Amino acid sequence: MGVCVGGSVEPALRRDVSTLLVVSAKGLGIFGVVFGLACLASCASADDLLLRWRPSKWVVLLGLGYSIVLRVAIGVAAGTVSLLLIGSGLVSQEEIARFATSNRPEVEALVDVKALQSDSSYFWLTTTLVSFVVAGLREELWRAGFMAALSKLWPGLFGSTAGQFLAVGIAAVSFGSAHAVQGVIAVGVTALLGFGLGAIMIVHRSIWPAVVAHGCFNSTSFALLPWAMELMK
Repeated sequence: MGVCVGGSVEPALRRDVSTLLVVSAKGLGIFGVVFGLACLASCASADDLLLRWRPSKWVVLLGLGYSIVLRVAIGVAAGTVSLLLIGSGLVSQEEIARFATSNRPEVEALVDVKALQSDSSYFWLTTTLVSFVVAGLREELWRAGFMAALSKLWPGLFGSTAGQFLAVGIAAVSFGSAHAVQGVIAVGVTALLGFGLGAIMIVHRSIWPAVVAHGCFNSTSFALLPWAMELMK
């Protein structure tokens, strides 16, 4: 996701606010055209795309709660895998630490960490517009459309609740793979996040709790990023 400028790689969401807005607008515009044409071609309904506002007034609170649960679940999953590997004798604790350090997510390919620290406009646009609309809404619409397409094309396989979870799993792999530029850990984290967000959509039959959860997850991640990068030094 980095942009090559003058032989160096700059983040996709570069430091100046005007570029951030242009990149966001382009991303939303291209997605809107493609998604809109796909909806017209498939005659997908609001129910097919899980666009109903459910569960009423609890959407925001649920989304916030789910974002916390997802963060804890990803941490527990990572910790469990590490303990199992160490306990089996396959790797040592030091090797796990070295792997985590050398394969940390390349967040510099996405955002300008220094701008998050020094530019309040960049910070707030990243933690609001980018987190909740460019990422949260756009990516959950994509997930809902992907699930609806599989259900329409192969209703026998993906039409049931179990089939919907299978579709969520396939979407999660695709979602994780799209973050390969940020490293192997980023792929694993985003795949787990994608599966969790898809599961929320299935449970509530609505994208909106997942949109809020996704936005809150991204927003807190961006807000804590400068502090986290300092710890990794």
